[in-house]
Amino acid sequence: MTNPKLVRLEGRGVLAVSGEDRVAFLQGLVSNDVERVAPDRAVYSAFLTPQGKFLLDFFITSDGDRLLLECEASALAAFSKKLRIYKLRSKVALEDVSDGFESFAAFGDGALKALGLSAEPGAARECIGGIAITDPRLADMGARLLVPAGADVALLGLDEAGAADYDAHRINLGIPDGARDMEVEKTVLLEAGFDELNGVDWKKGCYMGQELTARTKYRGLVKRRLMPITADGPLPAPGTPITLDGRDAGEVRSGQNDAAMAMIRLNMLEDGAGPLRAGDVVITPRKPDWAVF
Repeated sequence: MTNPKLVRLEGRGVLAVSGEDRVAFLQGLVSNDVERVAPDRAVYSAFLTPQGKFLLDFFITSDGDRLLLECEASALAAFSKKLRIYKLRSKVALEDVSDGFESFAAFGDGALKALGLSAEPGAARECIGGIAITDPRLADMGARLLVPAGADVALLGLDEAGAADYDAHRINLGIPDGARDMEVEKTVLLEAGFDELNGVDWKKGCYMGQELTARTKYRGLVKRRLMPITADGPLPAPGTPITLDGRDAGEVRSGQNDAAMAMIRLNMLEDGAGPLRAGDVVITPRKPDWAVF
């Protein structure tokens, strides 16, 4: 890809958290360090069950006296409802402001430079009335933009791309896409690479689900991982079981073209193991360059 591309991200919502206790309130609930969020810094984070299982992931940016949590629109109402349970006497206000914003991604050669961003994950700056950030998960993903609805993104001078192009880019890099790849109330963060993708802060103290997340890391309990696969034939549908000699080896998740994300048991990747199959199709898993397992 020779020119940077811009794609509008459909199905995204924005929850605004305001009030003098907004940072302390979120700090005790989400996986990353909210105190790091500033006009020039964004973070990637997750909200977990008390048992440490994935519920929702999101990007947190600063918007004056508000924190903006950009997440899957379909999950926003339930997320807001759960947060209100923990509000108690905290001086915070929660508001769905999705109608006021649009989400975009810029990717490909020169995308960060075109937006005046550094290659440091989470770097942020003002952009056409909103904010542009170097993807906090991985700089190779490019940038994300959260701008006022109706903002003239043509001013950025980037070529238009389709959602499928960005999806293929994401899958090639092995980056999970929310609930499409991480099963709600079942996936453990480290199975989805949250450690390497800057989604967990190990020094911030307690938060919802912190105990299991820490135990998984320090006891080496990760037994399966999300990773990209290629198919030697028609791409199997999401949810297709992956097997090795008839044994359960994992499951196909989101896909595009001839590649997909899949959750695969690590013991099925040992040298000398036979071919993995999803239905009648042979699939080949690949460990992303950024991953450690």
